[in-house]
Formats: sequence, C-alpha cells, structure tokens
Amino acid sequence: MAMVHLKGGSDEEKLAIAKREIDQYAKNGVDAVIIENYFGNSDHVEEVLKYMRTERKEMIYGVNVLNDDASAFELANKYDACFIQLDSVAGHLTPEDDVAFHDFIVRMRKETQAFVLGGVRFKYQPYLSGRSLEEDLQIGMTRCDAIVVTGEGTGMVTDLEKIAKFRSIMGNDFPLIVGAGVTAENAKLQLDVADAAIVGSYLKDTHKDDGDVCEEHVQKFMSEIEKLR
Repeated sequence: MAMVHLKGGSDEEKLAIAKREIDQYAKNGVDAVIIENYFGNSDHVEEVLKYMRTERKEMIYGVNVLNDDASAFELANKYDACFIQLDSVAGHLTPEDDVAFHDFIVRMRKETQAFVLGGVRFKYQPYLSGRSLEEDLQIGMTRCDAIVVTGEGTGMVTDLEKIAKFRSIMGNDFPLIVGAGVTAENAKLQLDVADAAIVGSYLKDTHKDDGDVCEEHVQKFMSEIEKLR
C-alpha cells in the first residue's frame, strides 16, 4: 500500500501531484493507495477521494485523516474507500478516555463496510494505557481488521524484533502490517513475518517523506515484492 501524502503549495497543486503519484503507482503494480492529510487537510483528502471514486474506481484505495478518526470514517463511507487507517486503536489513551474511544470504534465499525487498519505502539502516538503490550494488542485486535506496527518515526526502519514480537502475541491468523521503513532491501525479512506493508518515504526520490515519487524506486520496490510472491 503506497502513501499519497498530499504534497503541494496550493489546493490545485496538491491535487495535481496526487493524481501524478497515483498514476505512477498504478502503472507499476502497487496494490493499493492510502490518501492521507500528511501535508494537507481533510478537504484535500476529500478532493482526491472524489477523484478516486470517479476516475480510478478500478484501484483499491483507503484513507487516513490524521488526528480526526471520525472524518476518516465519514470520508471512507462517502467515497467508497476500501479501508481506513487509524494510527492507534489501543494503548494511546488513559483507561478513562479509552471507554469512550471503544464505544466510538464499535459504533463506527457498524456503520461502515471499510476494513480498519489499526496501529498499536505506533510512531508518534503516546502510550497512556498502562497496559502491557499483550493486553493492548488483544484489545486492538477486537477494534480493527489488521494491526499496523511501526518503529519510532516516518521512514525509519521498524525493528524486526518488534515485528516478530507482535506476531508472536497476535498469532499467525490475524493480519499484521508493517507501517514504516520497509525498503526493497529489507522487504523479504520484514514480510517473512508480516503480511503487508505501507510504504511512503522509500518510493520518493530522496527516500524522505517530502520528496517526489520516483518511478524507478516504485519499480525497484515492486520488483522485489513480485519475487517474494
């Protein structure tokens, strides 16, 4: 799953860049794209989702609205997104605040057909639950359809031991996604343990989140994925 970060200096430029990136991803066999307000806002996300539904219906696409889970569900439902990424579904709230969050997730999942990809101990998310990793993962698995694991930051390699620990706790039947730092060079090691990857920075010309998508990097990455398949 490739990230569309909504880079650009104006509304028009963000949409134009997003369309170009989506074309590059589709041309080179990426399985799905995630439209995220990393450099934009929810209005920019909506414009790209509108484009996906009208012009790119053949593609699998999802949405992540950072810091606004309710908007992610709303936009996914409005524009027929296949999945929603939530940066955290367990561990990021105090036990008191987690009660309301649990009710919210249960309610919203009943109102959507989109799959939910949920982070636990996710990059930049606080750890406030006081629960063990085992407890938070078990709770997280009841709140989503796949768990997303990352390291410390965007583009930073997710430690293989952390991925393996998540897998050991979760078992082999629940989907596990590596959400940061997957490269053509480490994809085999990481995907020997996990089931899927979310990739953004590696596909850019600078291998950094603020770069431009580089078709050669997309081709190199997908070539390695095809070998693994």
